[in-house]
Amino acid sequence: MQATLDAFLARLARRASPATLDAYRRDVTQLATWLETQGIATWQALDVALVRRYLAHERTRGLAPRTLARRRAALSRFADFLVSQGELDHNPVKLTQAPRQPRHLPSPVDVDLLGRFLDTPHDGDPLAIRDQAMLELFYACGLRLAELAGLDLDALDARHVRVLGKGGKPRQVPVGRRAAAAIHDWLGIRSTLAGDGERALFVAQHGGRLGHRAIQSRLAECAKRRGLPEHLHPHRLRHSFASHLLESSQDLRAVQELLGHANLSTTQIYTRLDWQQLAEVYDQAHPRARRKPGAPHDET
Repeated sequence: MQATLDAFLARLARRASPATLDAYRRDVTQLATWLETQGIATWQALDVALVRRYLAHERTRGLAPRTLARRRAALSRFADFLVSQGELDHNPVKLTQAPRQPRHLPSPVDVDLLGRFLDTPHDGDPLAIRDQAMLELFYACGLRLAELAGLDLDALDARHVRVLGKGGKPRQVPVGRRAAAAIHDWLGIRSTLAGDGERALFVAQHGGRLGHRAIQSRLAECAKRRGLPEHLHPHRLRHSFASHLLESSQDLRAVQELLGHANLSTTQIYTRLDWQQLAEVYDQAHPRARRKPGAPHDET
């Protein structure tokens, strides 16, 4: 079973990011461990009943619906691999239902509060300069945590950043004036921290690429140090970017492109307008809403 899993991960590694690879390894290994507790030592025994029992077992352990859905997606891709290798004649995971996902929205940080937070002076330490560049880039471009952590030096030019999003899908995002200035400051002192030959845009004190947990920790520490009265994490900055941009532009399609969403419905989950804004947009844009003064009302 381990040899088959290793072969699957080797194929996946050709196109997937290291973070994606680690996630698949964990998810499939969890299934393999559970199968062993059931006395099953071959992937050929995998069927719909076993998959359902496993997912039910994971649900009783308290896994969130989103985690279960991600795990099911990973197992489905692995089952496709088993079919391609002749170990299964069909994918049993596809015959199971994904758990219903609650639509939780992180609240965006108030635009004025976030502006004051970003404008708060720092002490000029190299790490503070680096953190400021990360903060500005997160908010200016709406980047995911993995996207920012994966940026290399050659991803930047004067006005854009080239990002590798989910599924290896590339996109190009404009960089605002404040973010460009903060990045310029960071690049001016980056060599004092970066190791020889290191390509990562953001590096840690040891000279290597700054990891996901370190970025999350630095953002939380920065928020506390600057007196932001709310918890700050990368996804909240991304949601603030989308919400503030949508409130100003009312262009959902443009925000979709900037966020790198494949489906517009995903953007609608991340970004929302209050009822008053929606009503104003409707009144201004819908041809049947722009009623002329004195026009007769339809009778029913």
